[in-house]
Amino acid sequence: MTRRAIDLERLRVALRRLSRGDLLVIAERATELVPRAKLRALVGDFVRLDRLAGRKSRAAPVLDEVRTFREASLRGDHYESFSVNSRNFTQKSEGTEEFIAEFDRLVGKCIRAAEKTPGPPLREAFELLFGLLRHIDEGHDDVVFFADEGGSWQLGVDWRAVLPAYFRCLAASASPEDFAREVDRTIKTFAEYERPRHLTAARRVASAEQKAALRALPAARR
Repeated sequence: MTRRAIDLERLRVALRRLSRGDLLVIAERATELVPRAKLRALVGDFVRLDRLAGRKSRAAPVLDEVRTFREASLRGDHYESFSVNSRNFTQKSEGTEEFIAEFDRLVGKCIRAAEKTPGPPLREAFELLFGLLRHIDEGHDDVVFFADEGGSWQLGVDWRAVLPAYFRCLAASASPEDFAREVDRTIKTFAEYERPRHLTAARRVASAEQKAALRALPAARR
């Protein structure tokens, strides 16, 4: 299939229909992807960039950023509730939208880093982010507020992009048994509905011993 040029006018119309939360996600992605030299043209008339200037420093490792985000999330920094009624039960609070946007930014950063350095620190970063999702799914009402049925599914994580990157990091540092166990557990928790697809992604990056461990899983899970 040939890639067709995107109609920018139609894109603008689509963007204008997005929610605040979706636009926050796009803004967070832009801060990672847009060259620093272009930031003034992008946001200079909305944000006083001169007030944000500071001494140049090395960017923090992804793992450090994820640890900071996790600590802030468990501390309740993003938790913001509101009075729910029949009109607003599908809405998200600003704090919840900000959590989702930052989670998306960090998981995207992990995915890009996995292409170059899929080592133990990046594996830990992925697993800390997964731990936050599990915490939410266990029903803890202290990280984010959902007016309607809560759960990590509301974050809209793209598991087709996330899991292959995570499996690459896992394959680089895990024993065969650990690899198979974590692949199985992660798929079961977050993306069981596409298990065959994700197992294929895991096999693609696995060593011969890790593939053998995957084959040793119970038949229903491989």
